[in-house]
Amino acid sequence: HVQLVESGGDLVQPGGSLRLSCAPSGLSVSDFSMAWFRQSPGKEREGVAAIRRDDLTAYTDSVKGRFTISKDNAGNSLFLHMTNLKPEDTAMYYCAASASFILTPRFYRFESSDYPYRGQGTQVTVS
Repeated sequence: HVQLVESGGDLVQPGGSLRLSCAPSGLSVSDFSMAWFRQSPGKEREGVAAIRRDDLTAYTDSVKGRFTISKDNAGNSLFLHMTNLKPEDTAMYYCAASASFILTPRFYRFESSDYPYRGQGTQVTVS
């Protein structure tokens, strides 16, 4: 049984930083493609960052240079380091996982259907 549990969301001022964590059970981050998605009220869920099991990473344009996705294979954890946060980053952030090796260029499109496993989310508010 796969379970993903996110933590680290908080209220932060513009320009601030946060680190989100995802603690999976029932899977190993070293064997899965992992991603962070976010959704704010009235908007569609969007992919933010992803890391494939060969460590290839992808970012949506709006977070490039500000967010970094990483994983700790030994600790079986996924992280999202967020810096220079902006009010438009306010959203519920979800950890997601895929057992598939997602080929490029599809990997860069953050297709929700590619990541069937998702957590309950952690709220990030920038204000």
